[in-house]
This record gives sequence, C-alpha cells and structure tokens, in this order.
Amino acid sequence: MKNAYRQQRMQPRVAFKALRELIANPEDTPKVFEVIRALSGPSLVKAYRRFMTTPSAKQILSRDHDLIDVLRDRETLRALPAGSFGRRYYDFIYGESLSADGLVEASANADASVEDLDPNFVRFGDRIRDQHDLWHTLTQYGRDELGELCLLAFTYAQMRNRGVGLIVLAGMYQFREFFGNRIVSIVWGAFQDGRRASWLPAEDWERLLPLPIDDVRRILAIPEPKTYRSAKLEYLAANPA
Repeated sequence: MKNAYRQQRMQPRVAFKALRELIANPEDTPKVFEVIRALSGPSLVKAYRRFMTTPSAKQILSRDHDLIDVLRDRETLRALPAGSFGRRYYDFIYGESLSADGLVEASANADASVEDLDPNFVRFGDRIRDQHDLWHTLTQYGRDELGELCLLAFTYAQMRNRGVGLIVLAGMYQFREFFGNRIVSIVWGAFQDGRRASWLPAEDWERLLPLPIDDVRRILAIPEPKTYRSAKLEYLAANPA
C-alpha cells in the first residue's frame, strides 16, 4: 500500500555542503535542489494538504497530462496572442534558448525515490518544480543573480521551505558587499510580495496561460518589481559584463 506522502528527513550537513558548492558555482542548479530537498522538512507535505483543500485540486489532478507537457508544447505557446501570459513565458524561456525540461534535469539527481508515494503527491511536487519559470515570468524577476534571489525570497513566502530560506540568506550575505544593508530591504520587499500574492501552487496555470499577462498579474495580486529593477540597473552599471 502506498503512503499518501512522506515528510523529508532534515539533513543539515547535506544542505550546507551543497550550499558551499553552490556559492562556489552559482550556475550549479542541481545544488539548489539538493539544499531545498535536504531542508524541506514538512513544507511540501503541508503545501500538498493545503492544495488538496482548494477547488482547483480535483480538476488539475484529473487531467491526463502534467504541467510540464503544456510547457514543452512550443508550437501552442508560440501561437498564443502577443501579450498573453503563455506567449510571454515562451519568449522568456525559448527566447533565451532555455528549455522547460531544464529544471527537470537539474532536479533529477536530488530527487528521492517516489515508488512508494501517492502518485498525486508526486504530481504535485513535480508541478511545484515546473512552475518556477512561470513565476519568473509573472513576477518579472530576471534570471540574473539578484533576480533569482528575489524570486527565491518570493518563493519562501509562498512555500516556507527552509532550504529556500537558507539560500536566500546566503545570497543576501553575498550581495551585502555591494548593496550594504539595503539588500535586506530589497529581499524583504520580494518576500512581502510573495506573502501578499495569491497562493500560486494551487493555480490552474493551463487556464491562465492564454490570458493577457497584465490581467493574470492583477488576478494573482503580483505587483511590478520596481525595487528590484532599480537595484538591478545600479548593480549592472557598477559591474558591466
């Protein structure tokens, strides 16, 4: 008989080792998943329980496809109207020669065995992973290091995963050299935006993708990232590529 779900055992030594390696190489995305998984504790279980109480859960889980299948469909995304959420996602991902499968590949080595878990719990966990670049698109936090840091602060507000929180703290420490204590207010603003927004893990993204992106932002209470944008411009001006 399958378990409904399994709470991840906390592994602080694994998390801090992976964090050190991530700091040494910020492009090593699999280490992000190692940190998150090592310190996830009850966060995913709590999120799943919350998800299952929402009106969208039954409809989402009854589908014969997963979110990643929709995000892989380049032709359908490209055919959406200019200014739609889905078309903006397409431009964000495929315009930078990325792939919807990038996070799937990066998380593969960090994933624990799921053979004894409820398939719905596994699908929910995968759906959380696959939403990351949709959140990038909506929040307008870029793929630069400061943008990733702000999105992780936003994500921590939504999911309360300790691993995400640890990466945010490490990122803030690194950016203090340039921003000083202002980095606290920059990241705190992203965290507050995540608190005020709708709870994104339960959103029916398939339904939202064809809609104008400004309407989706309004529906989900996601504001313009003005503080991040100005801080990014300041940082780039002082650190040209």
